[in-house]
Amino acid sequence: MDDHTPSLHPARPVLEAPDIMRVLTRIAHEIVERAKGADDVVLLGIPTRGVFLARRLAAKLQEITGSAIPVGSLDITMYRDDLRLGPARALAHTEIPADGVDGRLVVLVDDVLYSGRTIRAALDALGDIGRPRAVQLAVLVDRGHRELPIRADYVGKNLPTSQRETVKVQLTEEDGHDGVLLGTRLPASEASGAESEAASGAGRTAAGRPGNAPAG
Repeated sequence: MDDHTPSLHPARPVLEAPDIMRVLTRIAHEIVERAKGADDVVLLGIPTRGVFLARRLAAKLQEITGSAIPVGSLDITMYRDDLRLGPARALAHTEIPADGVDGRLVVLVDDVLYSGRTIRAALDALGDIGRPRAVQLAVLVDRGHRELPIRADYVGKNLPTSQRETVKVQLTEEDGHDGVLLGTRLPASEASGAESEAASGAGRTAAGRPGNAPAG
């Protein structure tokens, strides 16, 4: 999953729509090559954007092989190891193809690989659904900083980042356009100061001081 923490410095694009199309085509060809076809491949996207990427990959695989590829979604919410650390999360949708996953090659699909904890949760969720013969991982962006021994089998772009940087994936299905943005968080002290200044400015404006004409 990508990092949706607000980036308070201007973000710069690292992938644009044509780039995303090219890397998905490449990943689809790599899946076919490694699997020696795609006869037993099942794609499961991790909500939210991983689901859209999985559907796009399924379409690419169908173009290459001429066969429809089962695709679904895998909600990991209840398998996360940080549930008790924050507010309750809304459940997403799990949709498993009709033929299931037993004995199949399951390719998990996500937008950004970061600490690896999302994928660990996905493996736990998948284990409660069935027993694939193998599980692989495809991600659009690998930004590093792994906390668990998890590695992607298919990577659209390796993007070295610092912990202060944010990676935001935008997809037409959810955001109206395609792109990947790299931004930088302000340190906590600067961020709180910026928020205070913004609130103060809003208060002055509402009171009819500079920037707002007094009500007649």
